[in-house]
Amino acid sequence: MRRREFINLFCSTAACPFAAVAQTLPNIPRVGYVSVNKPTVGAYGLEAFRQGLRALGYVEGQTIALEVRWAEGHVERMPELLVEFVGLKMDVIVVSGGQGALAAKKATATIPIVMFSGDPVGTGLVASLSRPGGNVTGMSNFNEAISGKRLQLLKELVPELARVGVLRNPTNPVHAIVWQQTDVAARKLGVELQPFDARRADDFDAAFAAAKRGNAQALLAFDDPLTYAHRSRVMALAASSRLPAMYGFREFPDEGGLISYGPSLVAFLARAAAFVDKILKGAKPADLPIEQPTKFELIFNLRTAQALGLTVPPSLLARADEVIE
Repeated sequence: MRRREFINLFCSTAACPFAAVAQTLPNIPRVGYVSVNKPTVGAYGLEAFRQGLRALGYVEGQTIALEVRWAEGHVERMPELLVEFVGLKMDVIVVSGGQGALAAKKATATIPIVMFSGDPVGTGLVASLSRPGGNVTGMSNFNEAISGKRLQLLKELVPELARVGVLRNPTNPVHAIVWQQTDVAARKLGVELQPFDARRADDFDAAFAAAKRGNAQALLAFDDPLTYAHRSRVMALAASSRLPAMYGFREFPDEGGLISYGPSLVAFLARAAAFVDKILKGAKPADLPIEQPTKFELIFNLRTAQALGLTVPPSLLARADEVIE
């Protein structure tokens, strides 16, 4: 099935009355799935989660009821959507992103929460990775070495690199931690970091204008639900600004971005189904260790590199997990 056909099919099914299903079958578990994305942007993640449930034997509408909410790219809407799920008495809530996970924890201390987030210990979501405590468990893409690795890859791609613009979100509690780690790596590489903040989608234009004024030679985009939800806009601005940009998830180079290095978000969301399954079978979130990625993908988009006038070194291409031509 082609990508556009899949998205059209998904959007038609995404509007199904899940609440009506749950009301007619009150004895089956009810799982709430909330995403900061628009349905078209988050389609693959949701489908990965659904496939994970199906692989475990769940039949939607028969043995499990799934309710989906989209924040349509507005992180500030997450709290109200999560409060709604609490009122609907979900059996489990699935949420991604640090802000969303924190909003979920604030909304309920009793409903189990399966999250995908950055540093769940540093942001206070859980007590520890091995024994989370409370009602939150799930997965974390936090890795102390990954920020330095992304910067190193950018330096290899642009050898004369001296100034790197960093696109970050001050409302994301993980970004302060990631900034410190990136700054340490930058000092070792002899690179100056220039922070450019975007709290909401309307801030992206100003952030890239500031990067141009600051003569940034490349861009490092911190992992963030806002940036991911509006990735088409971010990539368009990077292209028009002639900035080689490093991203955290492969959806960026898949859709025209230059390079990404990080874990698979789709794989994480598929894995979330296993957490839901364990909880529905009686496991407590407090006793389910937080899982961390063991594999990181390096993806290049050669067409974008050529458009930017970049020659990707053979040594980098040889290490790539996938090269898009």
